[in-house]
Amino acid sequence: MDLDTANRPLVLIWELTQACGLACDHCRADARPGRHPDELSTEEGKALLEDTAGFGDGQLVVLSGGDPLVRDDVEELVAYGTDLGLRMTITPSGTRSVTADRLDRLADAGLARMAISLDGATPAAHDAFRGERGSFDETIRAARDARDAGIPVQVNTTVCRETLGQLPAIRALVREMGAVMWSVFFLVPIGRGRLLESIDPAEADAVMAWLDDVSEREPFGLKTTEAPQYRRVVAQRASRTTRSENRTNVERRTGIVAGDGFAFVGHTGDVFPSGFLPSSAGSVRDRSITELYRRSPLFRSLRNRDRLEGKCGVCPYRQLCGGSRSRAFARTGNPHASDPLCPYVPDGYEGPLPWSDRRVGTDGTVADD
Repeated sequence: MDLDTANRPLVLIWELTQACGLACDHCRADARPGRHPDELSTEEGKALLEDTAGFGDGQLVVLSGGDPLVRDDVEELVAYGTDLGLRMTITPSGTRSVTADRLDRLADAGLARMAISLDGATPAAHDAFRGERGSFDETIRAARDARDAGIPVQVNTTVCRETLGQLPAIRALVREMGAVMWSVFFLVPIGRGRLLESIDPAEADAVMAWLDDVSEREPFGLKTTEAPQYRRVVAQRASRTTRSENRTNVERRTGIVAGDGFAFVGHTGDVFPSGFLPSSAGSVRDRSITELYRRSPLFRSLRNRDRLEGKCGVCPYRQLCGGSRSRAFARTGNPHASDPLCPYVPDGYEGPLPWSDRRVGTDGTVADD
């Protein structure tokens, strides 16, 4: 697969709908039960998948929401994308929409993977976060039914103050469930997520170091979302140990940021660098997804690490990491600003610190502005 992120994204997410029966605390879309009347139609969706195939064989497409299974054309879209050579995956909500029969039909259509969300290791913790009693049990059942249907399962988990203490127990659940991947998402405060409390930068680095150890010891794969500093943490730890060069290369290859290896098509057709960076580059109703990704000024600017500002702009890890452009945008309105979750301060940097109202002075000490 072509890994040139200027030519194709590693991940393309299509938000089929914002309709969902849950009211999750972290919901980016601030989802509601009803569907939007201007969602991309089945035929428009097929046209989008045809354009997406222009990126090349094996392009990963994630059907998301809301709850994508609210739509009754999902199996048709999965089959259509699979026939085009796309790798079709889905992230349904933990509700009764994920029936065994529906999963069998999705498997027959060629679904390559299903991702479910676990934000607590117990029914009480998970259901409180998801805003729906019974969500934990439905999620565990859905994972079991997916495996029975031959669909590999990925587990997604949000990291914030409310879930931090649950991570070790969720790790154990991921192992017990036989999941192939644990995707750990570090909160970006948009949508209902604005009401949640993020962990602080030092805690974030500590969690990422722990996740690095987890990745070495568990049979499932591990990736982070909106946490590109994970690659900096891994590289720093590797430089102090005998970690293999191959492992460092894996972290380098799989790391992406909004607009650079990642694209998001909203439910009404607008194209964003990420679902967590709500600045539109245009609509697939007007231009092809390949043209928007490759040529739009917004996406091109996000792929230029020389555009980074603040301490991210002078960081020696900026090509490897790049910082969360979504979190920078959520904090400042500027997608090129420094990532406020990263505690690393480059040697010789003099300027503001994005996680506080302080700055580094000329003598290297931190002072109030």
